[in-house]
Amino acid sequence: MSAMPCAPSARRSACRPPGPRGADGSRGFTLIEVLVALAIVAVGVAAVLGALTSSANTVLYLRDKTFAQWVGLNQIANLRLSGQLQQPGNSDGDTDFSGRKWHWREEVTSTEIPGVVRIDIKVRPADVKADEDNGWFTTVSGVQGDAVGIPNGYLPDWGSQTLPGLTPTGTGTRSTPAGLGAPGGIGTTPTPTPTSQQPNTPQGSQ
Repeated sequence: MSAMPCAPSARRSACRPPGPRGADGSRGFTLIEVLVALAIVAVGVAAVLGALTSSANTVLYLRDKTFAQWVGLNQIANLRLSGQLQQPGNSDGDTDFSGRKWHWREEVTSTEIPGVVRIDIKVRPADVKADEDNGWFTTVSGVQGDAVGIPNGYLPDWGSQTLPGLTPTGTGTRSTPAGLGAPGGIGTTPTPTPTSQQPNTPQGSQ
């Protein structure tokens, strides 16, 4: 049975060819509409997954960076506890921390003060493949000196500031503050030493 022709004055909806309809007579979605809706949903889901992945990677990187800092601090603490002043130069090694292997590089440089060196520790996971200048997660710096050992005789010039009861810094001497008394008697008043005074002689007398 062929469709009846539409009159020119008839409504367009009345002349539209019949499409798929539901049980209640309503018209459903076309294939193009379904594909467009699926494309929009796919783009939204991809954006959400990308944001979640980036957030997870950031959390993992911050965790590894914190562990790397702890590894560097532990390495500097071990050098200080060794009791041996490090010589200028570079060295590297591996250590285990938090169930993972870490690679560190130690750089020791001299300072302007004799007996004091600067230590820079670079740390990264051992499974990260990179050269000596890239790929490090953190750099921890510290100093080491022989202040706890035998004095080396060097007295730096800290300036010309004067503190109460002290001589100007840089001279290497210390004056005894008034009222301290003898060693071991802090807080005692020192006993005045009597001084002999010569009698005044009137002028013009023989």
